[in-house]
Formats: sequence, structure tokens, C-alpha cells
Amino acid sequence: MPAQGERPGEFGMIARYLRPLAEDPGAFGLTDDAALMRPEPGFDLVLTKDMVAAGVHFFPDDPPESIARKALRVNLSDLAAKGANPVGYLLGLALPADWTEDWMAGFSAGLGDDQQRYGIPLLGGDTVKSPDGLMLSITALGQVPAGRIVRRSGAEVGDLIVVSGTIGDAALGLRLRLGTLDGAAAGEGASHLLDRYLHPQPRLGLAEAVRDHAHASLDISDGLIGDLSHVTRTSGVSAVVEAARIPLSQPARALVEGDLTAFASVLTGGDDYEVLTTMPEARLAAYEAAAARAGIPVTVIGRIVAGEGAPAVINDRGERIALDRASHDHF
Repeated sequence: MPAQGERPGEFGMIARYLRPLAEDPGAFGLTDDAALMRPEPGFDLVLTKDMVAAGVHFFPDDPPESIARKALRVNLSDLAAKGANPVGYLLGLALPADWTEDWMAGFSAGLGDDQQRYGIPLLGGDTVKSPDGLMLSITALGQVPAGRIVRRSGAEVGDLIVVSGTIGDAALGLRLRLGTLDGAAAGEGASHLLDRYLHPQPRLGLAEAVRDHAHASLDISDGLIGDLSHVTRTSGVSAVVEAARIPLSQPARALVEGDLTAFASVLTGGDDYEVLTTMPEARLAAYEAAAARAGIPVTVIGRIVAGEGAPAVINDRGERIALDRASHDHF
């Protein structure tokens, strides 16, 4: 590892590690104060920003490649849920004073790999010194056919509630990492849960299907019930979720069967980054077919109903399950 005095300064670091990621002509090789981007004719721009901070969204000793991937992917997840395709991103990077070239090389390699995977270039950004640990802010830009963005507020009474993938893996993985859950029941599957926390899987393959079939959509970042509450509140409706229909991975199911607190984490824990949609029953088959073509499983977990207030979660006897909280709260 190079000695502290041998590290490049800010502009040398940008040139060495970030400029190679700025391949889009509109980034001007990161040599200007701003970037230029023209959306395709007939498309709207969709913008989203998520910040991640050491000790809050990732562990300070996580691999730099994984930190980079998580920071980018949580933003791509938002684009997917809006029905948008990614076109570029801006990076705000606040580095602690003890950063090393080895760390920066790993970080830029992780970003570069995901740029190729998801087809999104770095357009620009800013770098500063952080007095209080590593922090990253990414603004992702996507585009959607004009007027076709899918918002949270479109849910209608009678809509089915559909989620992608499996729910709760990341929250359980975090609890395993923190040592607040005994992972013995998960066996070798514990590594799957830990990876789901570390490496979100943005469901960009669903973007077109979301546009074509969903009334409302968002990604599950702060917890299934809390995020569904955002949909119902902005749409002026309520919801009923059937606990038995929530899709669980095998290791998650093993933990839930052995620890009652694990299911509460499934319902209210964050970091799933799966897509939650509501749609009329008549659109379900087409949505399922499109999801299958994208290789992404989707599951109906409930229905939008008339009323106000928090969504109800019911067991197989139709009884409401009490929850201490609805979701993760950043404050």
C-alpha cells in the first residue's frame, strides 16, 4: 500500500480512478464543471438520488467494490420501479482522510463492472474530504416514454399487490451480520442472506412491464409494509396483505420458522430493493409473462381496498398481525 504522502491529490485521483468511467461524450472526460445530456425525442427524464453512509447503509469494512455497487444499485432500483431505463449518473464522493489507493482502485473497479452490467455511464460529480467517515451520493438519470412514468399515487381499489423476487432476505442478512439473529437454521443459506444485504439486485428487466401494466409502483427500500404505506397514503386507499403469500427464500423461511422476530424483520426491514406494483387483475397474466421473459419471479401478496390507514397484514385465519413499526426510519 502506498505511503500516505504518495497518494495523488484530488484531481490526480479523479484522473486515475474516475475519468476512465466517464466514457459518455457528454461527460467531457470530467474536465468541465457540468455534463451535457440530451434525452431521446419523445422521452421524459427521470431523476433519483440516494445517499449511503458508512455505519448506516454499509459497514465501514465492507469491500470497496461492494460499497460502490450498492451505492449505484439502490438508485437503479428506483429507476426500475418508475418504468425508466438508465442513461447516466452523477457521483458525490466524500472520502475520509485515511483513504488509500488500493481502496479507491477497488471502488472504481466495482463501479466500472456495474456500469457495464447495467449500461449506465458516469457523467460527473464532486469529491470532498469527509470529517466523519465515508459517504456517497449518487444521482441517477433515466428516461421513460413521455407521460409513462409510474408513480406511487396511482393505486386503485381492487388492484392486486405484486412484488418481485423474495422479501426480507436483506433485513435478515443484516441481522445475521449484527449478531441479533441466530443463523444456524439457515445453514449454508446464510451466505445468500448476507449477500442480499451487501449486493442489491435492481430489477431493471421489469421496467417496461411496469410501464405497461402497473397503476402504481415503487421499490422496497425501507420495508415492505412501510413502503406499501407510501402507496396507499398517496393514492387515498388502503391494503390487505396475506402473510402466507409473501415470497421467502429457503434460508429466510428456515429462520422465520424458528424465530418469531424474524418474520417481523421480513415485513418491516429495509434493503430488499424489490419492485412493488399494484395493477388490475386483468393485467396480471401479461405482467407475469413479461417478468418470466426477464427471468424475474413475481408474486401476488394482497389487494388494494377502500379506506384509509396503514395496510393490514393478516394470517391464514384472517386475523390481523400486530406490528411494532411499519418500516426502517433513517432518523
